[in-house]
Amino acid sequence: MNGPDIDTATLNGAACRYRLDGDPRNPAVLLCNSLGTDHTMWNAQADMLSRCFHVVRYDARGHGESGSPPGPYSLEMLASDALALLDHLGIAGAHVVGLSMGGLVAQCLAIYAPHRVNRMVLANTAARIGTAAAWRGRAETVRQEGLADIADSSPARWFTPAFAAEYRAVIEPLQRGLLAQSPEGYAACCDALADADLRDDIRSIAAPVLVMAGDADPVTTVADGVALCTRIRDARLVTLPASHLSNIEVPAAFTRELQSFLHS
Repeated sequence: MNGPDIDTATLNGAACRYRLDGDPRNPAVLLCNSLGTDHTMWNAQADMLSRCFHVVRYDARGHGESGSPPGPYSLEMLASDALALLDHLGIAGAHVVGLSMGGLVAQCLAIYAPHRVNRMVLANTAARIGTAAAWRGRAETVRQEGLADIADSSPARWFTPAFAAEYRAVIEPLQRGLLAQSPEGYAACCDALADADLRDDIRSIAAPVLVMAGDADPVTTVADGVALCTRIRDARLVTLPASHLSNIEVPAAFTRELQSFLHS
């Protein structure tokens, strides 16, 4: 297995921090992060996937060590960044895995660049997440007050109470990473989510899709996962005993389902 390759590319006018793991001769897997996290959210999955796949992770615009140019942002812009990264790396097609906001990015890729998406995993996501009013309200709060309150309240949205109580060592780095983000970049992504609604468009998706939902997820529910499967012609649902960041809360179960699907 090749060692990690960490670099930055300028894509669509913004710096994009990315990491590559595994043999580039193997099939590529693109991992798209959720709102408020970065590429390290996928550490457990990348470690396993890199044994058989060329794993591409990156920090979405406004996140991690990627740039946070002034908004407005849109879902199409976030998907265009992901596509530009594949172009930069010379990757014609990839399996695409996205969680929450990253799941919307993955859906957008499958709708507008279907020839670039082989298989797709949509985890803890929906074709429409939340309401426009809620996202715009959060964006305004962050612009005025920063990210401290969001970081404090995130564990209750991300994890079950039992996990949050027992695994502070897992949660605290995520909170520190969120606090280190650009408030404007985070807020601009909230604005993008306010406008994102793919409920009609996903009917065109032809790629095989695995939908993963957490049975205790208050953000994107099992019902949201069912709705995805109803609209996407070749999709099936797996429910995991977890909340919103299921890939971190139950990494073994998540990775097992992911690998089984990508190898099938």
